[in-house]
Amino acid sequence: MPVNDEFLRRYDAMLDRWPVPVRPLDIPGRHGTTRVNTCGADGGPVIVLIHGGGATSTAWWSTVGGLAGGHRVCAVDIIGDRGRSVYDGAPIRGEPDLMGWLDETLDAAGVPEAVLVGHSYGGWLATRYALHAPDRVSGLVLLDPTECLRPTRLSFRLRAVPLLFGRRPAAVRSFLRWETGGRELDARWLDLWAAPFGGPTKLVLPRQVSPQELGTLAMPTLVLLAGRSRQTDAAAMAEVARRHIPKAAVATLPDATHFTMPQQHPDELGAALREYL
Repeated sequence: MPVNDEFLRRYDAMLDRWPVPVRPLDIPGRHGTTRVNTCGADGGPVIVLIHGGGATSTAWWSTVGGLAGGHRVCAVDIIGDRGRSVYDGAPIRGEPDLMGWLDETLDAAGVPEAVLVGHSYGGWLATRYALHAPDRVSGLVLLDPTECLRPTRLSFRLRAVPLLFGRRPAAVRSFLRWETGGRELDARWLDLWAAPFGGPTKLVLPRQVSPQELGTLAMPTLVLLAGRSRQTDAAAMAEVARRHIPKAAVATLPDATHFTMPQQHPDELGAALREYL
């Protein structure tokens, strides 16, 4: 099925809001064509941004400007997820395929090494990739990551069930209102997140990262948690990160929820990222 035209219009409108010029790359690969939205200094150290499930790479619009000054920024649309990546190649059968996809994408984009910044599902993917290819990950930034430090709460899973059946816009909006406690979200980002996609999707279900695996992450790691997340308990996640990740710096944004990150907290997030970098 073709991707919904309205979804693509909303995607492009969000990308137009980026405060720096965007240079899109469409990279052919085994599983399809991957969109990488690049910006910033071509010769600078590389930051790879990996979005949360369903959010698309446009979700970084409020933070990317502060990163692009001295870095080359590559924001990836995850293959098999909503966005401008086209999943029309070999089936993605599991985590090894996802790791291979990111290998070939970074190779084609000319990225031998990078700091990976991931939110939610993207935090899980970034962590798994750091375990898979540690020599390619110079640093790791995890924004309220999924299935990395603590399992997702059952209440969150149950509230998300309606999204598995057709992803109706009203159900998406209701779920986000619940998780964010009714906080005002950016209207245009919310319209994109709720828009019907239409194209084929295949998200690999995240496998919980074990404490033993966390202990092998040798790169400097920044963990930024959402103090009011309804997905996972921030205090419990912070304890696990401090106990098991060797070079972890841990901070909590006290008023953030899982879905107000990253776009609703540009000042706090930008300051934390600049200090880390």
